[in-house]
Amino acid sequence: MSDSDNKKPEQMTEENRSAWVREQYQKATKYMAEKGLVVESVATEESRYVAPLVAVWKLQAMDKQSYWVISGDLPADHIPVANAVDGREALRNFSMKWQLQAQNLMANAADNTQVEFANLLVSRAEGLYQMFDNEKLWTTNAS
Repeated sequence: MSDSDNKKPEQMTEENRSAWVREQYQKATKYMAEKGLVVESVATEESRYVAPLVAVWKLQAMDKQSYWVISGDLPADHIPVANAVDGREALRNFSMKWQLQAQNLMANAADNTQVEFANLLVSRAEGLYQMFDNEKLWTTNAS
């Protein structure tokens, strides 16, 4: 998720950014449906995105449970809202979750595909933690 691999967020036009956000929302809701969770609503004011890298959605499913769902230039995933108070903490939670999953995959890797996926998880987890740790992304009055 380095800037050299992707367009920098400030290089996107507002039209491109809006299209990317819509696409990521569709990706998140499709992911949830594949997990058997139909999305009823989104808390847009609590959802966060850094286009074209990552989107973190606060979604409520038809079962009235709420989830943080991540999508973007990384694997889609979800956690219960109870695991993180906001989108920033959700990024940290996903980062830690993926580090642990990667360790488990590496310890039990049966083939090269699992090793490659573990390496992808580590790479994306490190990128998420860098975003979590970047104060400029989280200050509302950034100049």
